[in-house]
Amino acid sequence: QVQLVESGGGLVQAGGSLRLSCAASGRTITSYAMAWFRQAPGKDREFVARISWNGAYMDYADSVKGRFTISRDNAKNTVYLQMNSLKAEDTAVYYCGAGLIPGTLNLADFGSWGQGTQVTVSS
Repeated sequence: QVQLVESGGGLVQAGGSLRLSCAASGRTITSYAMAWFRQAPGKDREFVARISWNGAYMDYADSVKGRFTISRDNAKNTVYLQMNSLKAEDTAVYYCGAGLIPGTLNLADFGSWGQGTQVTVSS
């Protein structure tokens, strides 16, 4: 069972940047896709970005495409989310998730959620 710990959230002005990190422990994430989701107050958790086990494939929600970049360092067992040109509507708790099946990119097969990190964007 993998444990995930997100960090890097905070308060930032609109147009600013943040870099989130997700550190994994308990097992290697090398063979598993990883993803970022977010949940705003009163809303369901939504997909933000995912990355394949080797970093060769990435995709993003339309709302963040061109502004956010997901990356991973398997040697450090860590995944990152670089967020640029932040908007007020990006305000949410951001969660990191690990694929539950080696290689899968199916969003329904992500879990092992961390505690989340709060991102607040002031307009």
